[in-house]
Amino acid sequence: MQRSSHEKGSAPPSSLVEKHQVVAGFVIFRRTSDGIKFLLLYKRGNYWNFPKGHFEEGETSFTTALRETEEETGIRRSELHIVPNFRAYERFTFRSGRERVHDKVILFLAETRKADVRIAPREHSGFAWFLYEDAVRIIPKKYEVTKRVLKQAYDFIRKGGLRGGRPHQAGAHSHVSRSGAPGGQPTGVPSGR
Repeated sequence: MQRSSHEKGSAPPSSLVEKHQVVAGFVIFRRTSDGIKFLLLYKRGNYWNFPKGHFEEGETSFTTALRETEEETGIRRSELHIVPNFRAYERFTFRSGRERVHDKVILFLAETRKADVRIAPREHSGFAWFLYEDAVRIIPKKYEVTKRVLKQAYDFIRKGGLRGGRPHQAGAHSHVSRSGAPGGQPTGVPSGR
């Protein structure tokens, strides 16, 4: 028996609108006494990702990434050391109502000394600084592309992609803020400062 494309609960494929969008952001890290930690923002539904967002008119991918990072984390351009020669890409396809959205994400790499993050509650529920091993564990399996970008950034840092005046964070402790995040505190991420 042939099934109809109009089965209950699904829209006919021809009624989906294809939407292509490009967003930009940063993979942000800082050096601590425990090692390099990466900033991940939390959205309801067990979704951890990097600060990123949509272009505004006249913006480049880099200026979009800077603006979105400040809006979503409170970290200003002056508090970032941009790592040259690093650019990574994520590609996602998801459905939103009657749209099939094709997202291309451009990610730059930056180091900060700032542990305090001020999230935008309308966009995120919390944040945490993770050691690489903890970050790849907390990111759900369905976001393998995010894990791949994180690995690219981690490998780039470890292989000496940070030549020149890189800031160091001697003796710093972790800071975790996870209002609304599921589960307990991630392993290896102390909450003290």
